[in-house]
Amino acid sequence: MTDKTNDASSLPAALPIRHVEFKAALLLILMVVLVSATVVYLMYARGVFESTQKLVLVADDAEGVMVGMDLTFSGFAIGRVSRIELSNEGKARMIVDVARKDVRWLRISSIFTMERGLVGATHLRAFSGIMSDPPLPDGAVRSVLAGDATAEIPRLLVTAKELIQNLNTLTATDSALDSSLRNIQSVTEKLNGKSGALGVITGTDENAKKLLVTLDRTNQLLATVDGLAAKADSQVFGKNGVMPEAQATVVELNGLLTDVRASMKKVDAVLLEAQAVGANVKDATVDLAPLRADVESNLRKVEQLVNEINRKWPFKHDAEIKLP
Repeated sequence: MTDKTNDASSLPAALPIRHVEFKAALLLILMVVLVSATVVYLMYARGVFESTQKLVLVADDAEGVMVGMDLTFSGFAIGRVSRIELSNEGKARMIVDVARKDVRWLRISSIFTMERGLVGATHLRAFSGIMSDPPLPDGAVRSVLAGDATAEIPRLLVTAKELIQNLNTLTATDSALDSSLRNIQSVTEKLNGKSGALGVITGTDENAKKLLVTLDRTNQLLATVDGLAAKADSQVFGKNGVMPEAQATVVELNGLLTDVRASMKKVDAVLLEAQAVGANVKDATVDLAPLRADVESNLRKVEQLVNEINRKWPFKHDAEIKLP
């Protein structure tokens, strides 16, 4: 113990530090300057000192929106939410500070959306379709189109439930689809049967056989009709048919009619002469006797010709020829 006390007392005393208070104050001031510079730089980086323009976005609710959230255009941040408040109408008002240099991307026709996804934060986006429109004025108030993916889930569930119920109704045993499938199966079996498609049309195989027999008879009848038509054609219009004979008879009749006209002209002349010469009745009578015989002969020829026409002409029975 004595040795240790002697060793401690033998150590030299510590030298005092000069200007300790000054150095501590200087270090403290340096730390304050560094912190202040950092804060100022961060504020500058965040655009606190940048000239901005106010934009008010109105939505039904501001769920998911926070102060400091960015407003993006084509994926780039052009503004920042500075304040969120509730309007007198009960709607959320989001005041967005848009940098002056980025205001040129916003037009009076621009559309603003608030998108909420199933996963992730809410996003505020701006879309400008017509860049030739006038720029958006300072303090403009615009409505926000909200797109909430989670809000569609209940409707999707209801729709899916209805779809499943409809599928169950369609696939039930006594459903219309089941009946249609059975009918299609029966039609397919008939198509594969002996009668084929004809059996499907007629209903049974017996009806199909009857239809085939009817078709055969119809073909036979058509063949018979064709033969009769050909025979009638040859008999009527052939070389020795009725039509050539009728034509020859008509030619002969025209000749006889010409003779009759000539005879009638002679009769007219004689009658005129008889009227002019009334005194010479005997001579006129002598002249009329052979003329009358000639007329009677022509009339008999005409009568024979008419009888011949009635015998040969197959299309008209009561033929009548009127003399002029």
